[in-house]
Amino acid sequence: MMKIPGFPPVSPDIGAMAARPDVAGLVKALGYPDPDIQWQAADALGALGPAATEALAAALGSRNRDIRIGAIEALAAQKSTGALPLLIETLSDRGSEIRWAAALALGSAGDARAIPPLAGALGDPDKYVRLGATHALQELGWEPGGADEWGLYLLGMMNWPALERMGRTAIPALEHALADRDPSVRAEAVGVIGRIGDPMGIRALTLALRDECEEVRWAAVRAAPSCGISPLHVPRWLQKRPRVRKHPVIAGMLNFLLPGMGYFYLGMWWGIVIFQLDVSATLWFFAYMGTEIAYEILFPIYVLLAVHAWYLSRRMPEA
Repeated sequence: MMKIPGFPPVSPDIGAMAARPDVAGLVKALGYPDPDIQWQAADALGALGPAATEALAAALGSRNRDIRIGAIEALAAQKSTGALPLLIETLSDRGSEIRWAAALALGSAGDARAIPPLAGALGDPDKYVRLGATHALQELGWEPGGADEWGLYLLGMMNWPALERMGRTAIPALEHALADRDPSVRAEAVGVIGRIGDPMGIRALTLALRDECEEVRWAAVRAAPSCGISPLHVPRWLQKRPRVRKHPVIAGMLNFLLPGMGYFYLGMWWGIVIFQLDVSATLWFFAYMGTEIAYEILFPIYVLLAVHAWYLSRRMPEA
């Protein structure tokens, strides 16, 4: 595709490239900024069938996520035996969006051989991947077997009421949800464990009491008594949480080098006002009083500001 400096790139002619066919050009078009072009290119590559499989396999290793997602869409559209192993392998990609796309693609490919890896993807730490796996398994006609599979399946759909109705058999899946990167998911899972109110949930709650997120910890504090954890024992677990506090040395150094920014670092909005005033005052002192006098006046002020920011940071409560 041609790009002229100062002008947007010329849109690639997907129809012409598909007619030739220009597989390399179509793969490149998967990374074009316009999503419509990306979809058209993916459809065209999917229609080419096995002739494009090798190029699409190589595209799965691209650093451009648009190209990788487009390659997944094209491989799913091929519905060929050669595409299936590539899509299954992509379920273990580092990028959650890539794994999500791969899960959905395996469902649309319609091959029952994808069921075991998709069932495994129900245990993915990312909520989007789990949701994609549940949709794909529904398309393939899969139904959960035992309680553990049902728990993970319902977790994938984030069907919290159904998980609560499962009772204690849902707790392994809910404990798995504590590995999700979204704190709202972790907090919701903890709340369900509390409403189930079974001692089987104690291990999950002790993990949640040490969570880095205040919302999750508070949910665990409220759920603990219903699962049999004595309120007297809750502080023991809570004190094991990660400690988050602004570093006093960083606050002090910022206030010394960039007066006011140490306060801003501590979450005090007016720090930026002090910074702006300092810039104006510094320019005035250097312009009208000379370098030596400016340093004599400003240096002790900067030291005092640094010490003050350090002191404030030391007194701030830990999160």
